[in-house]
Amino acid sequence: MRVAQVGEFGGPQVLVPAELPDPVAGPDEVVVAVDHVDTLFVHTQIRAGAFGEYFDVKPPYVPGGGVSGTVTSTGAEVDPAVWAGRRVIAAVEPGSYASLAAVPVDHLVPVPDGLGLREAAALVHDSVTALALLDLTALKEGETVLITGASGGMGTLLVQLARARGARVVAVARGDEKLSLVRELGAHEVVDAGSPDWPERARRVLGEEGADVVLDGVGGALGAAAFPLTATGGRFSAHGAPTGGFAAVPQEEADRRAVTLLGIGDVQLTPHDRVALATQALKEAAAGRLRPVIGAVYPLARAGEAHAAIEGRGVVGKVLLEV
Repeated sequence: MRVAQVGEFGGPQVLVPAELPDPVAGPDEVVVAVDHVDTLFVHTQIRAGAFGEYFDVKPPYVPGGGVSGTVTSTGAEVDPAVWAGRRVIAAVEPGSYASLAAVPVDHLVPVPDGLGLREAAALVHDSVTALALLDLTALKEGETVLITGASGGMGTLLVQLARARGARVVAVARGDEKLSLVRELGAHEVVDAGSPDWPERARRVLGEEGADVVLDGVGGALGAAAFPLTATGGRFSAHGAPTGGFAAVPQEEADRRAVTLLGIGDVQLTPHDRVALATQALKEAAAGRLRPVIGAVYPLARAGEAHAAIEGRGVVGKVLLEV
């Protein structure tokens, strides 16, 4: 099978095409002929050698993430009448940057009719995390939510899902193109993160009380600047770290203002939960109520270029690989 493999930790150029033996389905697995591959910013950070304390990855390796595709073979304990030839998505860890993937059958989510495999791939991870975050923070109708990194793959989904829950959505993104997109997706108000005084502008939009929920998908200094915009008694989720680290928020300050602090560790889900949330997201997308924003698609052999595009931050929405 064809893969994109990281030969050593480093820049995007270390992610190169390679050939590996085709996978064979285990007793409770299927083999999926991959159509599209989901990419995440954290893939670029792991490739560069970061987060070794969280991810036990050593080169050479094939990055792991999510795929969409068609089931081509089934293991001895899998009913081929149910799964053979079926269009599916699945989280694959490791080894998703590949033309074939062996996947446990209980990780599979059928793709509904009317939804393309490209669009489905864009929902494998981000939609699941977005739905889990909204459940975790218990965002309610009538509440105000501030979303940083709102023009990214998950941010664009959060804007739509929060709006659908009846929340007032204030979106933080950078530049006119990205601000226009998140407004089109349903944000009631937008704030340009490129303005040095963006926290003050956000405060004017939010009002003195602040946001009931802050969903920070950026981290670093921007995430730290978003924390004071959380209302007393509100909820602050520091789940993103494309800046290199999660937002550093003093626990004592959160305690003083009765703000509940949440992080990516709070949305670690079981395969069963992931399947349930992904099924919900695909249903919404097939019905036209949830729109995955795909900014760029690269051939699998050019995965290094895809990583460079992700790190360049110029792409709006998701970057996918096409097999």
